[in-house]
Amino acid sequence: MKSNNSKWFILLVLAVVWGSSFILMKKGLDGGMNAYQLGAFRIIFTSVFLLLIAGKELLKINSTKIKYVILAGLLGNFFPIFLFALAQTEISSSISSTLNSFTPLNTLIIGSLLFGLTFNRKQIIGLLIGIVGCLILVYAGASGNPSKNYWFALLVIVATWCYAANINMVKKYLSDVSPLAITVGNFAFLLFPALGILLYNGLDFQTTAQISEGLALTTNIHPLFYVAILGIIGTGLANIYFYKLIQMSSPIFASNVTYLIPIVATIWSMIFNEGVTLLQVLGTVVILFGVYITNRK
Repeated sequence: MKSNNSKWFILLVLAVVWGSSFILMKKGLDGGMNAYQLGAFRIIFTSVFLLLIAGKELLKINSTKIKYVILAGLLGNFFPIFLFALAQTEISSSISSTLNSFTPLNTLIIGSLLFGLTFNRKQIIGLLIGIVGCLILVYAGASGNPSKNYWFALLVIVATWCYAANINMVKKYLSDVSPLAITVGNFAFLLFPALGILLYNGLDFQTTAQISEGLALTTNIHPLFYVAILGIIGTGLANIYFYKLIQMSSPIFASNVTYLIPIVATIWSMIFNEGVTLLQVLGTVVILFGVYITNRK
């Protein structure tokens, strides 16, 4: 029972943290960064933080597992970080977070085809209900922002396939490696390509004034502040607990966090007066019902 409660607690905390990540990415981009600078700085902040607090964890990774740790870093962090940053240059943070909810379905598909994942009818029904809720949210967001280039939404879909492959791979090949060691190993490797990308794109960028319309506040917070929070909390610490969640539950359960993320992102939209419709509320309710069905005993 304690383990069951713990996995739900971690799931909800991750939903809050990652649901807030999209508004932080928006703040970084609105502050003058381009997508490549945002992604590179995010990885660098995460890497430096993890190496400072737990660099010795690298010594605990068995040499036979290193290739899987590196692959997990690429699939679970490197490619998605840049894909999401690029996507949010054209689509809203709420739509981006909603499309991320295709991860559970992709986890099921990849898991069954490549990793021997078994599933039952209730999980399939719950996943399909969740997808319907996501489509409702996407439609609501797209109708409210017709000027956006929704071809960039395909970048988020590609990112969900990366996440899905990573979740299944970690469950199968890295269940005996501590979540902290996996995370430190991921970003120790990713630090070098991130530095290369940052140097190529330039260290400097034009910062702009931030205006919070919903709260009627003007702020001059440097965009690196938002990216530092995104890297340290939204990427570094969150990844540690996500790997722990995968190990203590199942790939399907862990991927359900992406169904809850749009709810948090919608709340942020309400706070910043980006506009929330009854259709979005309906989509949120449908998603929650899908999560309940998927995990009902």
